[in-house]
Amino acid sequence: MRKNIVAGRPAAGEASFKVLNPYDGSLVEEVASATADQIEAALAGAEEARPKVASLTRHERATILRGVSERLVSRSEEIARVLSMEVGKTLREARGEVARTATTFAFAAEEAKRLAGEIVPFDAVPGGTQRRGFTMRVPIGTVIAITPFNFPLNLAAHKVAPAMAAGNPVIVKPASQTPVSGLILGEIVLDAGFPPEALSVLCGPGSTVGMALVGDPRPRMVTFTGSVEVGKRIAAQAGFKKIGMELGSNSGVIVTESGDLDFACKRIVLGAFALAGQVCISVQRVAVARSVFEDVVAHVVRLSKGLTVGDQLDEASDMGPMVSVADAERLEAWVKEAAAKGAMVQTGGAREGSVCLPTVMTGVPRDAKVWQEEAFGPVVCLNPYDTFEEALAMINDSRYGLQAGVFTNSVSEAFRAAEMLDVGGVIINDFPTYRVDQMPYGGVKDSGIGREGLKYAVAEMTEEKLVCFNFWKPE
Repeated sequence: MRKNIVAGRPAAGEASFKVLNPYDGSLVEEVASATADQIEAALAGAEEARPKVASLTRHERATILRGVSERLVSRSEEIARVLSMEVGKTLREARGEVARTATTFAFAAEEAKRLAGEIVPFDAVPGGTQRRGFTMRVPIGTVIAITPFNFPLNLAAHKVAPAMAAGNPVIVKPASQTPVSGLILGEIVLDAGFPPEALSVLCGPGSTVGMALVGDPRPRMVTFTGSVEVGKRIAAQAGFKKIGMELGSNSGVIVTESGDLDFACKRIVLGAFALAGQVCISVQRVAVARSVFEDVVAHVVRLSKGLTVGDQLDEASDMGPMVSVADAERLEAWVKEAAAKGAMVQTGGAREGSVCLPTVMTGVPRDAKVWQEEAFGPVVCLNPYDTFEEALAMINDSRYGLQAGVFTNSVSEAFRAAEMLDVGGVIINDFPTYRVDQMPYGGVKDSGIGREGLKYAVAEMTEEKLVCFNFWKPE
């Protein structure tokens, strides 16, 4: 049985739970559930470690972070297989996640060295002539990091690495479906030399373990990736803490008649069906210029039918299962609901166990769940538009606003989209699924609060302290 990490030490629990391969239900590993005493020990250890972590020099923090990156690279194939088994992503996708995680820690090492304040011009106001000052970025304190199932390694890294770079202790609560990779990451962080008391990885139900961490008054920040509903419960429970929320989306794409249609179709299919559509910025809603609509639909359907779906551990698989049978059943019901309202299933729509075939739908009513809500599964909806303004309104008609993609060769359309789309990121001539780990990443509306990306997350995990010198002395 794999143990939790409590203030740097392995700890078994009184109970445990099984992590199952979502494709065939086979046992991946049994994992201990954190106890109330272990939660308290983790919180107490983090608070005790705060001065020690804060006193690490920027060079020391960067050295530890680089060490994590190097260890991830050296164990990449082993970790990729664990990721593939517990998440259901293909080996190709899992290898990509491990590589990105190593890069995330490498970027964090650089940001640790850049952490600095700025000069404050006190002489810009009357009476400030004899004053000089500056700001310092200081650690915020213990960070609670609650991570999702779909990218359990790299999205943990996007919370753990900046916390380390900023000089904070961190307590990780992995998703219960996929905790093993988070525990391995914890072991690697400790092996790289991070102060032991400053790191805990606690597994178990979010309703008990997660909420106990969130509600405790000692941590100073909660950073969460997951659903809107859980995010709102966390925000209500967190109290007087800083919060960072990367929540859901139903990301939109606009395909204009001037765009590169072949490239757009390839990116739509990749963005819709990577990780079986279980990506926050997965392509879900596509608005296509009516003049090219039939051609785009035909090409997207043809590419979707060419995907190999099956066992994620098979090197030939392009797409594996969803994370659970229940999630696959929910998506199947949403597809049927849209079809009952008049939508056409152009390909896919079938399910076997946790595997849903890549599904392409057209003529989807805008009140259907597969259009309005976050599908988080392998389905993409294509509807035509007549004017570009109509397309912008179609994409903005959502309670979410994470990222959007626009395929166009018109500079005016590109700038119009950048100004008018109510999202956190507008990707011109690519899909909204595009993300590199150093860019600012986050949404508006129900898609979240704050920004990830190492530079931006480090700033979120520090406080700005003012230092002011008064050189005036009375006679």
